[in-house]
Amino acid sequence: MLGAGGYYCGSSVLVTGSSGTGKTIFAAHFTDAACRRGERCIYFAFEESPTQLVRNVRSVRIDLGRHVDAGLLRFEAARPSLYGLEMHLTLMLREVERFAPAAVVIDPISAFRGPTVEVHPTLMRMVDLLKVRGITALFTNLTSADRAGDETEYGLSSLMDTWIGLHDIEANGERNRGLYLLKARGMSHSNQIREYLLTENGVQLIEPYIGPAGVLTGSARAAQEARESAETLIREQEVGRKRRDIERKRAAIAREVAELQASLEAEEEEYKLLATQAELRERALAHERATMVARRSTAE
Repeated sequence: MLGAGGYYCGSSVLVTGSSGTGKTIFAAHFTDAACRRGERCIYFAFEESPTQLVRNVRSVRIDLGRHVDAGLLRFEAARPSLYGLEMHLTLMLREVERFAPAAVVIDPISAFRGPTVEVHPTLMRMVDLLKVRGITALFTNLTSADRAGDETEYGLSSLMDTWIGLHDIEANGERNRGLYLLKARGMSHSNQIREYLLTENGVQLIEPYIGPAGVLTGSARAAQEARESAETLIREQEVGRKRRDIERKRAAIAREVAELQASLEAEEEEYKLLATQAELRERALAHERATMVARRSTAE
């Protein structure tokens, strides 16, 4: 969905969505990918303890514990309410300087509570300092369901290089999840809403499916695919039947042509025989006439 194949190193990525859309699982994928490349990562968790987070993401087969044991991942978990915003910023930056990570996760920034005039400058300084150090940062932000992730509480979207929105799609009595890119600086990006599944193998993006009534997800998608598969099968059977009819007609015509060809060849053979016999008769008559002329000449 990103024209460059992914966001750039050292960029800031924002993932917004309502509760239950899988923001933390996306952050865990981001963390796991960084550690798999041998890069250090700090995960600032403000709503779950490290033990809970490691346990929960293991349900989608992401093992962050092994990266902790390898010294590539460090969790920092503390409620923002424990300190003032300035103290929190200072402590976070101190940990970044000590650990020297290539990637940082802040999950979620919506945990910072307070007047916007205080929270916004604090978060802005945090984003700027991470950018200056060339650290790739992923921020998650909880939004209300009615806003569906199209707004950020503290107006940080202008500071972000890539903005991924997660939202619920409710239709036909079920809820499915959709992902879309609101922005991606420095590259082209898809404008499609992609359905995604949170499976035991992690997040799986589903290819977009456009039905007669628009984008379909969940059981509606499955039902439409089944109908189209049945229609395709019927068309294929009809095409196959027509093809077999044509092949039968072609075979019948080929037999008729072969019979006519054989008949023509027989007539040609008969003609050649008659022509040969006529030529032989003409030669015999010519010989007899010549013989008779020679006898008469001798008699005279």
